[in-house]
Amino acid sequence: MARKSLVGMVADELLDRIIAGDFPSGTPVPGELELSAKHDVSRMTVREAMKTLAAQGILSVERGRGTFVNPLNRWASLEAVLRAASEGTDEARTAVQLIELRRMLETGACELAASRISGAEIQTLHNHVEAMADAHKNNDVGAFVEADLAFHDLILQASGNVFVAVLFQPLQRLLEKRRTETSRVRLIQEHAIGHHRHITAALESGDSSRARIAMDEHMQQTLDDLRTLVLGVAGPDSVA
Repeated sequence: MARKSLVGMVADELLDRIIAGDFPSGTPVPGELELSAKHDVSRMTVREAMKTLAAQGILSVERGRGTFVNPLNRWASLEAVLRAASEGTDEARTAVQLIELRRMLETGACELAASRISGAEIQTLHNHVEAMADAHKNNDVGAFVEADLAFHDLILQASGNVFVAVLFQPLQRLLEKRRTETSRVRLIQEHAIGHHRHITAALESGDSSRARIAMDEHMQQTLDDLRTLVLGVAGPDSVA
């Protein structure tokens, strides 16, 4: 097996242990001797694996003290952050922060889309909302999530800003997982359908400010529903 592959395997396994909580933020990871024995590789391979994680901001090497795990907000690898979000144990914080990210990006995208969206795209939004309503009536969570994701994806595309759509692409699997979890609550479905109708009407009016507000209200409702109906907490500080 090529040395590069061994380095990648050791780095991935160490990252898995960090995400699993074996080495929490601020704690040291085992030394080269211990890791080389555990993985049955050379110390040089372990050293290169540690350098890989350090280059991604996951680890910090402190001369004379050891190698320590950085807090998640210092990680520089989107792939690693997404793995932590998908496989980590702090699901409440992850869910809230994902909505916060969506709020920052999607309100702006909706504002841009108001002046750029076509009549055909507006009709497609109406179709997606009706598909959500039908799925709600038929208690089909899978179809509901599919139409919900398609609705938001169309608005990102209609914004005309290529960077917005590209930024969201790596999040799709995580978004689908989270939507499936929250959309099992029928009241959340009802709220989402109502807000999607308001967003569509705002976009159809061509009023950028109205569109931004409509999307922002939807994101706030989504956050409120997550906290009260899914997480069972009362306020923003409960998951901070």
